[in-house]
Amino acid sequence: MQWQSQQHIKPLHQHFAIRLVLEGGFLPEEITPHPPLRAESRKGELTLVFDPSVQNQNEETLLGGLKTKNVDVVVQKRGIGPVIAISVKGTLNAFRNLTNRMEEAVGDATNLHLMYPGLVYGFFHVLKANRAGTAGIALNDVAVTKDGTAVGSITRYHTVLLALTGRLLVRDEFSRYESVALALIDPIAGPHGHIFPTFPTQNSRLRPENFFPSLLERYDLRFPYVAASIRHLNRVTWPATSPALVALGPPDQWERILGYQPRVS
Repeated sequence: MQWQSQQHIKPLHQHFAIRLVLEGGFLPEEITPHPPLRAESRKGELTLVFDPSVQNQNEETLLGGLKTKNVDVVVQKRGIGPVIAISVKGTLNAFRNLTNRMEEAVGDATNLHLMYPGLVYGFFHVLKANRAGTAGIALNDVAVTKDGTAVGSITRYHTVLLALTGRLLVRDEFSRYESVALALIDPIAGPHGHIFPTFPTQNSRLRPENFFPSLLERYDLRFPYVAASIRHLNRVTWPATSPALVALGPPDQWERILGYQPRVS
């Protein structure tokens, strides 16, 4: 199986880092890789400024229960440690071998949850939606049939992933993730493609649009709810007058531009 080049996946890392600030309400300096954003105190409130000079492509190395692990996106809170982690994978072909990779995914979740039972861990897997009948695409590399349905190996993989998502409490299984998403990217939709609309199905817990809300819901249950007296665990809200938000245009256009609604006061 060929995993997607990091040069293609790293933009997703930045997307999640930025979204953790804008929608998640986490401070830019709490996030690795550092997004192109900076929080400034103005007139007693935090405001958000766009600053490309602070952006980087770093990964955080976390100490697991069995070994160290380089994690794509991490949020760390002072005095607590890592509170959110996101692992991003990409697969181009050889989809019949997908279930063989579950050993690695299960191992990663177990390793980090052994050391950090409270960690909110997300797994986001992107597959290339190679269509049957496309020139140069071998039979084993087909993800979508000519009639637009996902092939059997991918539907089976979806079933396996369903059993790995939804970890709720710190005493729950360490081998499960708090949130898992599966996204098929249609390569015929231009140079950047788009998310294949019909798989996973609309009622699937693995739909990409469910991934981020689930992470934030688990975080709120796991940290601010339990430790209301530790104020810096609360997710912040950003003034709508923040320069980084104003630069996006009128507020009623933010969700259309970003694909989600920023967390504003």
